[in-house]
Amino acid sequence: MSATQTLAGRTAVVTGAGAGLGRAEALALAAQGADVVVNDIGQAADDVVAEIRALGSGAVAVTGDVGDWAMGERLVEAAVDTFGGLDILVNNAGVLRDRMLFNLSESDWDDVIRVHLKGHAAVSRAAAVHWRAASKAAGGPVFGRVVNTSSEAFLFGAPGQPNYSAAKAGITALTLATAQGLARYGVRANAICPRARTEMTADSFGTGNGPEGGLDIMAPERVGTFVTHLASPAADGINGQVFVVYGDMVALMAPPTVEHKFTAADGVFTAAELDAQLTPYFEGRDPYRTYAAYSVAALDTTGTQPAAH
Repeated sequence: MSATQTLAGRTAVVTGAGAGLGRAEALALAAQGADVVVNDIGQAADDVVAEIRALGSGAVAVTGDVGDWAMGERLVEAAVDTFGGLDILVNNAGVLRDRMLFNLSESDWDDVIRVHLKGHAAVSRAAAVHWRAASKAAGGPVFGRVVNTSSEAFLFGAPGQPNYSAAKAGITALTLATAQGLARYGVRANAICPRARTEMTADSFGTGNGPEGGLDIMAPERVGTFVTHLASPAADGINGQVFVVYGDMVALMAPPTVEHKFTAADGVFTAAELDAQLTPYFEGRDPYRTYAAYSVAALDTTGTQPAAH
């Protein structure tokens, strides 16, 4: 292993790490030498702690809901009190309440936004306070890594997931703000849009196995490997980026671009001028051809439709 890839001596917090993608990420970090604060809402967190300790790394469970703002501080304090610091934050915890917009209840909206977006913000905020103070004490940049979990749902505007899509769009924006705001302190923040076969995605991806018992193409461990890279010193040059990750592929997303510019002749649009420019431009356009990044679907080689992680 390269010296810039090892995580020996590093401490990570992983939310939603009791199962699925979070568990795979926590185990992958531990396999590279990191000690891990494992967060989830029940006994599963303790089970993952036992798995991590069996790998030879340290681990402690902190159970509770990341949608509770104070949980962010609890997780950072656990990292500092147990292992002496915090180097890596992997925000993964989430829930699904899939509904079409006309069937969406207030609780369906609130639950998803609270756990996904507020949960990311709460723990990121606590980690940012820690790293800023550490940087000031050190008189220069420190080591910090944030890996946030967005989703292709925000790229497509998933029709059955208006709450989830909105939360993931917010997480992407939060990632960019984190990358911009904390870079001076040595922190790097990036977002992943993973496709992985977990209990949460069983309705989308079903169950499956790899060839002759090998690793499933949709196994969450494949995503975990990439997360360990983003968490490592080797990723110091990667900041404020969004990646689609699944199977044997990692795709770097380009920032949005301007499709077309409409300009007023005299500096201020009239209603007639807007009609003259915009109406013919959009005339005959498929109503399903929206701002959504449909080209990302071409990355799919599994025969399945893109879905939430």
